[in-house]
Amino acid sequence: MSGRRTITLRDGARVTLRAMAPGDKPLLAASFERLSPESRYRRFFTTKTRLSGAELDYLVDVDHRDHEAIVAIDPASGELVGVARYIRSDEEGDLAEVAVTVADEWQGRGLGRALLGRLTYLARRAGIRRFGALIQRDNLPSLGLAAGAGGHERRASGGDVEIVVDLPPHRGIGARLAQALRAAAAGTLVPAYTLVDRVTDVIGGAPPS
Repeated sequence: MSGRRTITLRDGARVTLRAMAPGDKPLLAASFERLSPESRYRRFFTTKTRLSGAELDYLVDVDHRDHEAIVAIDPASGELVGVARYIRSDEEGDLAEVAVTVADEWQGRGLGRALLGRLTYLARRAGIRRFGALIQRDNLPSLGLAAGAGGHERRASGGDVEIVVDLPPHRGIGARLAQALRAAAAGTLVPAYTLVDRVTDVIGGAPPS
């Protein structure tokens, strides 16, 4: 992803979208620490209180094809207030896990959809045709949104359900996909193979709590 763009959200707030960069580690760490405990849990399915140095290295090390991340920066404060990320499946090249995290005070303002729109554009250019996400089985609103948008359940494990939604073939994220992923702005959709698991595989050992 080249360049950056400043957009206006539906409440008039302005935010800058750009590609994740290695120098974003301090911003990413600070943004995670500002999340509420519920948002952290919905995002990582764990009660993490901080991201380790190794985890931050992994999260900012994107190749912009198989692993892409778009950040939202508040121009007034310089704070990182949102991240949208996809990671291509190792087994299915046209499938990518998707996750969106938006700072609590920025939720419900259209930032999640803006991040998803940019991420979907880049995913489609990279040959990705489907997004997968894990939803907690007790999160009935998100499950209902996904089902209503044509998402289908692939497999379940314990209290979690993996949902796969097809991307519109040509442009945009489409009204149905937007509806299915709307809950992602609150951190309620996370990768089917969670980022915590991926980081643990890379660095070894259990992630810090």
